[in-house]
Amino acid sequence: MDIYQSLLRPVLFSGLKADPEWLHQYSLRTLSGLDRPNPNLLTRWIQTRLQQSYGLTDSRQQQTLWNLSFTNPIGLAAGFDKDGIASGIWSHFGFGFAELGTVTHQAQPGNPQPRLFRLPLDQAALNRMGFNNQGAAAMAETLRRRWGGRGGGGVEGVGGANTQSSIFNLQSSIPRPPFPLGINLGKSKVTPLEQAAGDYLASFRLLKEWGDYFVVNVSSPNTPGLRSLQATEQLEPILQALQQENSDRKPLLVKIAPDLDWGAIADVLELAQQHQLAGIIATNTTIRREGLKTQIIEATGKPVQEEAGGISGAPLRQRSTDVIRFIYQETQGTLPIIGVGGVFTAEDAWEKITAGASLVQVYTGWIYEGPGMVRRILAGLVQKMEEQGMKAIAEAVGVGGRVKG
Repeated sequence: MDIYQSLLRPVLFSGLKADPEWLHQYSLRTLSGLDRPNPNLLTRWIQTRLQQSYGLTDSRQQQTLWNLSFTNPIGLAAGFDKDGIASGIWSHFGFGFAELGTVTHQAQPGNPQPRLFRLPLDQAALNRMGFNNQGAAAMAETLRRRWGGRGGGGVEGVGGANTQSSIFNLQSSIPRPPFPLGINLGKSKVTPLEQAAGDYLASFRLLKEWGDYFVVNVSSPNTPGLRSLQATEQLEPILQALQQENSDRKPLLVKIAPDLDWGAIADVLELAQQHQLAGIIATNTTIRREGLKTQIIEATGKPVQEEAGGISGAPLRQRSTDVIRFIYQETQGTLPIIGVGGVFTAEDAWEKITAGASLVQVYTGWIYEGPGMVRRILAGLVQKMEEQGMKAIAEAVGVGGRVKG
């Protein structure tokens, strides 16, 4: 019996009548308390129990992308840990990687509350958070305190032999993350669209030592005008500025909206290849409302059609898979894809992998299914591989998305 689904979820979703955002922040603060560089005996015991309960290690699920080692293909999507305050805990829940953010150069409060709503009838969520976060400098400091310098670059602007010595001692005493950490970059709301490239660049400069890969988020529907940056003439200066700064050649990806038409997606792919991007994340939330069972948002009393924000979860599942398949076919599998949108089960993850995704991220599904979901997905993927006679998860990537001769 899954205690979360049978007991905790009904209480959290219905019994408490608590604001979903408040519950999220409370849970995140609790988890951040378990994520310390030098945990005490009790914290270490809890971490071990989490790993035993929710992790599943199988060498057949390992793969290497961008010279990064992923123990399994299931990752935590951006939006859950916006400020990176619990960056080290996610591996204990079985994730093979995690993406922090979205973070902006300027700290910002986001949109007015309430701004996060559950749609249980649709196994979905509606959010209009608006990139609420403490800013890139704050995240850099949080990650420095948790992990120390990661690329040998130290901390910008710090000098003096004693200071450098103390930084070295700090770095040598703090372990490195057990899995790849991505950082999702967004545009500050106060920054005009025509200055977006400089805004993304400023965040990247502050954080480039701490991310294993970086994502240009130009697809959230909750920052005015942001999605217009997906257009070639606006996206190109951003990618060019970041790649010029990217002397360490950190993998750089772009996250696209599910609502783009095929021609617009093809334009993004052409630009990605021109600027030697490492991959595409498909997809962000959708602004479409077709087919939803939910008619009224209980917290506001308004029809869901009138509520601003992006829909995530099950309603996004098919469209995101279709976009993954299109990207895989258009690029002939040469541009790695991280698939996200509506993943609740091993079958959902398998569909995205066989459509062309090398990695898969979850968020809304994890909220609905609980912490045991990752282990169930990984066990299901192993079973799928055995049924297909596959010895490595990489063999499954794109097998259902290849154009038949």
